[in-house]
Amino acid sequence: MGFDFEEAGPARIHYHGHRDRLRSRFREAGADALADYELLELALFSALPRRDTKPIAKALLATFGSLGEVLAASPTRLKEIDGVGDAVILQLKLMRAFAERLGRHEVRSRQVLGSWSTLLDYCRTAMAFEDREQFRILFLDKKNALIADEVQQRGTVDHTPVYPREVMRRALELSATALILVHNHPSGDPSPSRADIQMTKTLIDVGKPLGVTVHDHIIIGRDGHASFRGMGLM
Repeated sequence: MGFDFEEAGPARIHYHGHRDRLRSRFREAGADALADYELLELALFSALPRRDTKPIAKALLATFGSLGEVLAASPTRLKEIDGVGDAVILQLKLMRAFAERLGRHEVRSRQVLGSWSTLLDYCRTAMAFEDREQFRILFLDKKNALIADEVQQRGTVDHTPVYPREVMRRALELSATALILVHNHPSGDPSPSRADIQMTKTLIDVGKPLGVTVHDHIIIGRDGHASFRGMGLM
């Protein structure tokens, strides 16, 4: 387990100039001028004001593989990294919350079907690195604007129970006329399973007499995404 602690005296002086240089590079050249580990160590300055954050940032990326996976990692796993304690975990979870909130705002401010890349970016941020399946529904109005974005179910590493009647009941409560279904595959492979295909067909059939259209079912994985409509599965 890692701990947050502060170093005192001469031992901590060596990284002061590095912090100033890193801040200056970010201010003058922007995020594109910094490597992922540098952005991460910069973000951890406030959580660890008296500790060198570079080795922690590099260890996090080496362990989890990417910034997205670092932000999505569970507190239990994060604490396995030396130097990671409650302050670092809070900072990382706050960063993820900002990213999700920003993505949700971008989706809400546009017609969903007219901003597909924005939708995919949001779904990837929210779901790609989860270690359990979750089934999310985007409820749309007649103009295909977003009414609500809700996680209906959370499941195991390879299964999420979906109840079509509950989905449609919620759609009618919200006066939604269309849905986009989204779920993640923690394995990383977004290829749909037979169960995914059958569940989607059932939802389409249940929604049709109620005037609720299923526009698409998107599966999000670490390695990309799969669109049922794009694959000709609906």
